[in-house]
Amino acid sequence: MSSIAGAPAPVPRTPPTGPRLSWVRVLTAVAVVVAVAGGGLVGFSWWQSAQASETEHPFFAAYTDVTATPTFSFEDVKSTAGRDVMLSFIVADPDRACTPTWGTAYTLDGAADTLDLDRRIARLEQQKGAVGASFGGLANDELATTCTTVSKLTGAYRSVVARYDLSTIDLDVEGDDLADHAAGVRRAEAVAALQDERRASGHPLAVWLTLPASTDGLTTDGTTAVTQMLKAGVDLAGVNAMTMDYGQSKGSGQTMYSASVEALQQTHRQLGILYSRAGTPLTSATLWRKVGATPMIGQNDVQAEVFSLADAAKFNAWTRQQGIGRMSMWSLNRDTTCGSNYVNLSRVSDSCSGVDQGALLYANVLGKGFSGKLVDAATTVTTAEPSATTVPTDDPSTSPYQIWDADGSYLEGTKVVWHHDVYVAKWWTSGDLPDDPVLSSYETPWSLVGPVLPGEKPVKAVTLPAGTYPAWSGTATYDTADRVLFGGVPYQAKWWNTGNSPEASTSDPDGSPWVKLKDAEIAQIAAGVTAGSAAPTGEATPSSGSRSSSAPAAG
Repeated sequence: MSSIAGAPAPVPRTPPTGPRLSWVRVLTAVAVVVAVAGGGLVGFSWWQSAQASETEHPFFAAYTDVTATPTFSFEDVKSTAGRDVMLSFIVADPDRACTPTWGTAYTLDGAADTLDLDRRIARLEQQKGAVGASFGGLANDELATTCTTVSKLTGAYRSVVARYDLSTIDLDVEGDDLADHAAGVRRAEAVAALQDERRASGHPLAVWLTLPASTDGLTTDGTTAVTQMLKAGVDLAGVNAMTMDYGQSKGSGQTMYSASVEALQQTHRQLGILYSRAGTPLTSATLWRKVGATPMIGQNDVQAEVFSLADAAKFNAWTRQQGIGRMSMWSLNRDTTCGSNYVNLSRVSDSCSGVDQGALLYANVLGKGFSGKLVDAATTVTTAEPSATTVPTDDPSTSPYQIWDADGSYLEGTKVVWHHDVYVAKWWTSGDLPDDPVLSSYETPWSLVGPVLPGEKPVKAVTLPAGTYPAWSGTATYDTADRVLFGGVPYQAKWWNTGNSPEASTSDPDGSPWVKLKDAEIAQIAAGVTAGSAAPTGEATPSSGSRSSSAPAAG
């Protein structure tokens, strides 16, 4: 995140605990036996997800900027959702490379003296709250960037963790810090050493990695940072995606809620690949618990992006349904309506949101249902899950769309089912696995839509009644834009042709003179036919004359 009004840069971060027996669980277990017997693997997948969400306790911990002016009294937060707080940012002293400071403005001792920080943390803890500390941010150097000795870097991290007796730390790595891969290796080795120390002493440490995200997920540098952590042996509590400042990756008409959902879906997919490559395959439910989200409330750094309270409510509901491990926000300092003296609401403030919140707090809206505590995440140990490597079998009778076939050809917009998930083709494809483990979405012709839901049945193919367009004839001549029906499916001619069957358009979309209309277009036409309206213009009948001189030759 970026710094605001001279304050240290903003940032984001969360996971959970162990099982307990209850009548609800016992009854659910009985129900699931019936579901598995009757519903097969689809029912079992639903059961696994339900179990994961029930036994885990995701937490909410909003960021607060320790050094921002005016000072924010995080210890006096009235909102229940704000009781756990992520303090930010710990960064390197500009003159002493391995010395941690709060935003370069205060040493740890200086923050205790000038800001009463230690006393305020103790006050929050008296109220059953807890703090985590975030290292990094965009405005200053994260310790690993300037401290080039792993042992000294470990000591710097240790001094912060010991001083505040932290159960959770957050590594907000972005900008130049994220691009510095040598620093990334040092960071990973130092954090792994510290985590081992803490675990051996009976004070386990949860480590969250906070990274920039677009609607395509983590950047290449971001996935590299995760890989470095896993290779060094860090047991990541999770990866917290900064669901904000999407820029060009966000569609012009796309809501911030929708963009944030896409960002998390892609991050979840990438984590699955990264953990599998590291030799620790995890189920989808476990991976969701390793996903965190941090929206920037209200006005974002990108002027056209405003994360509204409506976005927050929908995002909260969706993330709880997925079972993510952590929710945060940037920041508690900003969780209020701007005063009348703050005129330009499109300019980001570090002390108000830029939107009219009325009596509502973003912390209450985003934190709803996140009942866990920061300390819970520290007790969780990640282990490989053999069930994650089991390849599920797709059943045509319970799949809404055709099951992907390696020998099939799929036009843009075609939906298929593969391994209990629905995918849609971004362009014509043949032989490309829908769940091929690529880290960047541009490398695959498939987009994940979501899972096959319990109780689904095959969706009836969208067709048009006979007579809507002329039936295709192998002896007729067709001009550009002519439309025909082939098996009830409408096709449109791309250029003059005769004798070319529309059937070939699926296996040779570039060479075929025909293109199938998209399902949405067919449905719209069908609705018009049902209502008795005339067919859309451009549906010429087959031509008997010469072809257009400007059309390419038929393939």
